Amino acid sequence: MSVDRILLTNDDGIDAVGLRAMRDALSADYDVVTVAPTADQSSTGRTLSEGVAVSDHELGYAVDGTPVDCVVAGLGELVPDADLVVAGCNEGANLGAYTLGRSGTVSAAVEAAFFDVPAVATSMYVPGDEDWWKRELEPAEFANATRATTFLVDRVGETGIFDRADYLNVNAPIAEAASVGADGGAVEGDGGAVEGDGGAPMRVTTPSEWYGIEATQNGDGRVAFSDPIWGRMTAADVPDPVGTDRRAVVDGEVSVSPLSVPHEAASDAGLSRLADAYGGRS
Repeated sequence: MSVDRILLTNDDGIDAVGLRAMRDALSADYDVVTVAPTADQSSTGRTLSEGVAVSDHELGYAVDGTPVDCVVAGLGELVPDADLVVAGCNEGANLGAYTLGRSGTVSAAVEAAFFDVPAVATSMYVPGDEDWWKRELEPAEFANATRATTFLVDRVGETGIFDRADYLNVNAPIAEAASVGADGGAVEGDGGAVEGDGGAPMRVTTPSEWYGIEATQNGDGRVAFSDPIWGRMTAADVPDPVGTDRRAVVDGEVSVSPLSVPHEAASDAGLSRLADAYGGRS
């Protein structure tokens, strides 16, 4: 495949720093049309509206809806000739299998697959405590994410990766936290990391299967949820082995997971006998 025109979207909103950084990086060599939410739509998953309001924006189109709305409106009407969808760069990582279905960034890439358009979902891990999301990020801090995404987009035509995968889930360490050498070049990791032209190296990964969401009843009629993984994002504490997405980011690498759309049917799964026994009779 060849890439000339890119539909760019996100779930942080069209004015997010990460989206602007991604657009600036990609537009040097590609025709980039932005179709992104007017406001923050994080964790909306594959929510689809009945219809959306669309307005012109200096970057393309602002959509009063979700990332999935943006992809449907974009590929279905606004940018039907897009060769590729890029979602991101998201401010915050999308690591682990359990995050994929609820992530607006990843869901945009999944939706593109149903249009038979390949996609890249790119996110950046922002270190910090529970208030990490309040951090004011600079465009330069997205350098690992934008460099890796641009590299992948440049090379997809020669690899045929999208003959085997529907989308790539990319997670990058924040640029200032990357594993870089004294001369600014990448420090190559062990057993599979690929060195690029500077910054964090790249590793092909699978989503971590570790799950630790906790629910706590507070006595006020509410149940609070927490995810302890964010307190374990260090090389010593992270529960994931080398080769998983979360471990790669903790090790200062860009994680790239080649994935297919969800809900692939299992053959039979032993249900035939149950269906025959059921018989449709009460």
